[in-house]
Amino acid sequence: MKQSDPAERSLPLIIQGGMGAGVSGWKLARAVAKCGHLGVVSGTALNTILVRRLQSGDADGRMRHALAHYPRPAAAQKILKCYFIPGGKEPWQRYRLAPVYSPVSPPNLVELTVAASFVEIFLAKEGHPGLVGLNLLEKIQLPTLASLFGAMLANVDYVLMGAGIPRTIPGILDQLAAWGKVELKLDVEGATAGKAHTINFDPAEFSTEPRTSLRRPAFLAIVSSATLAMTLARKSNGRVDGFVVEGLSAGGHNAPPRGGMQLSERGEPIYGPRDAPNLETIRNLGLPFWLAGSFSTPNKLREAVAAGATGVQIGTAFAFCEESGLRDDLKQEVIRKSRLGIIEILTDPRASPTGLPFKVVDLAGTVSDAAVYQHRVRGCDLGYLRQAYEKPDGSVGYRCAAESEAAYVSKGGNAADTTGRKCLCNGLLATIGLGQATGANHSEPAIVTAGEDVAFIERFFPPGQNSYRAVDVLCSMMDLSREAFASSPMPQMAV
Repeated sequence: MKQSDPAERSLPLIIQGGMGAGVSGWKLARAVAKCGHLGVVSGTALNTILVRRLQSGDADGRMRHALAHYPRPAAAQKILKCYFIPGGKEPWQRYRLAPVYSPVSPPNLVELTVAASFVEIFLAKEGHPGLVGLNLLEKIQLPTLASLFGAMLANVDYVLMGAGIPRTIPGILDQLAAWGKVELKLDVEGATAGKAHTINFDPAEFSTEPRTSLRRPAFLAIVSSATLAMTLARKSNGRVDGFVVEGLSAGGHNAPPRGGMQLSERGEPIYGPRDAPNLETIRNLGLPFWLAGSFSTPNKLREAVAAGATGVQIGTAFAFCEESGLRDDLKQEVIRKSRLGIIEILTDPRASPTGLPFKVVDLAGTVSDAAVYQHRVRGCDLGYLRQAYEKPDGSVGYRCAAESEAAYVSKGGNAADTTGRKCLCNGLLATIGLGQATGANHSEPAIVTAGEDVAFIERFFPPGQNSYRAVDVLCSMMDLSREAFASSPMPQMAV
């Protein structure tokens, strides 16, 4: 049977945000997709997440189950032999690291990345006909091609990408669907004029027996301005299927203010009218769009649709539900502070090594705690947010503003750029319970991000309960009870 093009399908009213590394994991995406909306898997650090789950013993067997369906069985067995530890490693033992990416990554790392992306999408899609997407950051370039291919092997429905200008991704999806070679330009600081640094991927090197039929997923660009939406709609090298228009109250990375960075008394970026996206211009592009950032109420959903949007993207409300990958102790502490009205979030202009503002929840024992931040030994052993730079000999090097000042400066970086930077790679993995061991009773500290809607998550709790599920968020958005919601295969609301 011919598989339908995602662009020809009915469009989702609600998109679940792709949050953190593993917060939007397969369990959350599957729960949302089964309810008739778009469930989204975060593609960040999936190779590390897979190998750490395997080293932790894969207690529920889901990683091994998905790998058993990976269309390259010999490769799946090699991954298991290399990383799986029956019963799991001891808490004090360090996780074995996967190799670090480079423009020419070793074949075993590329295969691992393909397999990890396949595993997460396969599990999110298993057992239901709902839609599942993969969320990637344009700034994390080195794993992108392998991640896209692995997700397409698992029949992903949508690809969403923000934190940059992903003009070439639509064309790359077209080429991968035809099993064609693809190339992605690598952003390199100080690159010699006229010299291009690229990442290359050939699907033929990872062919399956028989060759899997690949479907081109729909592509949604995550934007914060009409200018960027116009650029992508008109100048991308392939079809852009729509936009997620993200406002400033959304969690994670935010766009910097237009016209230069100015800070408030709290040290947060000051935004003005120029930073609000022009929805009329976006609407006139004629493509579907979803609004994101504090849209997790029925009235805000209605407002979005009235403004011409297809629907909304919701992140924070799902981040603290039972199915999210967030560590339970962190989840419960955020819920406690939210219910007491004492939750605090800082849009920190210095936290992320990328230079983009990043929303951080103030929680004791995490990197937001000044004492914890100062005690942590700085280093860069995962490298997802490193910046590529050209060395004097023309080769590519890497530096991260969150590594030690001495290491950063030795690579030509400015010491001032390291002030206040936090290791999001290790912090976000710790947030989902996969933090690296740093001693007998210690591991990397977590960092929790959330949007401003975190102050109002109590509205999703069923009466008398101390937790809520993804379906409760959707019931709230639809103004429906669980019973009414469950009685319809595609529940909608009057908008």
